[in-house]
Amino acid sequence: MARVEIYTKAFCPYCTRAMRLLASKGVDPEEYDITLGGSQRAEMIQRANGRTTVPQIFIDGRHIGGSDDLAALDRQGGLDPLLR
Repeated sequence: MARVEIYTKAFCPYCTRAMRLLASKGVDPEEYDITLGGSQRAEMIQRANGRTTVPQIFIDGRHIGGSDDLAALDRQGGLDPLLR
């Protein structure tokens, strides 16, 4: 299975939605909680090409985007092949 990473913040409904979608696919992602900012937030912004919103999702190091991007990828049938 692919390595999935997700940057989240507490009380973020979009983060919850993305985590639920990934769980429905049997994925237990590496979650980085950046609620308090710090070096992981700066890392996320760099990896996500300047995007500052959460969640930011990566599959095998490839930037997928946020919750809406993940859901769109799933609707288009592109998520399952990346997760294999």
